[in-house]
Amino acid sequence: MDGLTTTYFARYERHTSHIGTGKTVLNTAEDRQEKIVDLLREELFLDLRTLTKRFQISVATARRDLVELEEAGLLRRTHGGAVSISQVSYDPTNAARAVSQKAEKKAIAEVAAAMIADGDVVLLDAGTTALEVAKLLVGRKGLTFITNGADIIAELIRHDASSVYAVGGEFAEINRSFRGPLAEHFIRQFNVDKLILNAASIDLGRGLIFTGSPVNASVQKAMIEVSNRTIVVADHSKFTKSSFSVTAKIEDVGAIVTDAGARAIIDTVPEKLRRKFVIAS
Repeated sequence: MDGLTTTYFARYERHTSHIGTGKTVLNTAEDRQEKIVDLLREELFLDLRTLTKRFQISVATARRDLVELEEAGLLRRTHGGAVSISQVSYDPTNAARAVSQKAEKKAIAEVAAAMIADGDVVLLDAGTTALEVAKLLVGRKGLTFITNGADIIAELIRHDASSVYAVGGEFAEINRSFRGPLAEHFIRQFNVDKLILNAASIDLGRGLIFTGSPVNASVQKAMIEVSNRTIVVADHSKFTKSSFSVTAKIEDVGAIVTDAGARAIIDTVPEKLRRKFVIAS
């Protein structure tokens, strides 16, 4: 338990009894709230229904607990529940992303690649999940590729893709991408059928998709502008983080492909947004 949590609960004693059904009765709100914080260290997401059943409390009480814990800086409320605090103020390195959630990214890539039709012009955003999509598409005939990802360009050329346009601009080693005003200008010259877009994080409560920096967001916005359909690829870890720059509203993209680890969070959002999600099994 970190110092903030310890300070918040230091003046209270635990009085806990367990029931055979797996439910927990806690004698004080402070006991219950401490347990909620502990649970969020293990779970990606806790929804209101789970809290009411587990602690035998009303929805109003559960909401009040989450409000108080958010005010104490111990969690972040989202639609229908809460996630742990995990503020992403910087982009992880490309090497770090490459080894993270590898199986999930491959499953997501298979679903996203199946959404591409023969003859499509495909714009691939720089990133490790989009790279997995590129690996699956490179053998397909009749596709035209545009990308700002150095590793994606190398993958397409290595496998003799017939039509590849490489986005120029300032090279950023952190995610192996070309970005900046030159990249935006280049992208706006095209009419794209499908965009494979990466996301640093997704906030379901506010319905927003984020990336790590304003310069990345500007390039991604240009990509969305020229694309007829935007397909966001994001593994479940992206739903428990917060990032610096807004790229788009969820309602403005065509689909968000994710893995089964995000199902509990997605199930809590309104039907209008839930229809946007495709879960790769």
